[in-house]
Amino acid sequence: MSVTVRLPSQLRVLVGGAGEVPVEAGTVREAIVAVDVAYPGLASRVLDDDGALRRFVNVFVADEDVRFLDGLDTVVEAGQTVSLVPAVAGG
Repeated sequence: MSVTVRLPSQLRVLVGGAGEVPVEAGTVREAIVAVDVAYPGLASRVLDDDGALRRFVNVFVADEDVRFLDGLDTVVEAGQTVSLVPAVAGG
């Protein structure tokens, strides 16, 4: 299924400056891996050594945080957008 992975400006350098990358994927993990196959280096910035989502990266599917869904195993449907968003802290 074709989905779109939306990238923050900090990660766009890894994908030739693109803000969005279309990929074929059925889950969030598959979408991240598909972008990494096309543009090596992305997965290591988003996933830790165990393959889990890094602590300071938020991922949304259809405006829902995947941490409250099925995490990286969250199913994505054709046409949906997976948004990678850096966590923001401050006060």
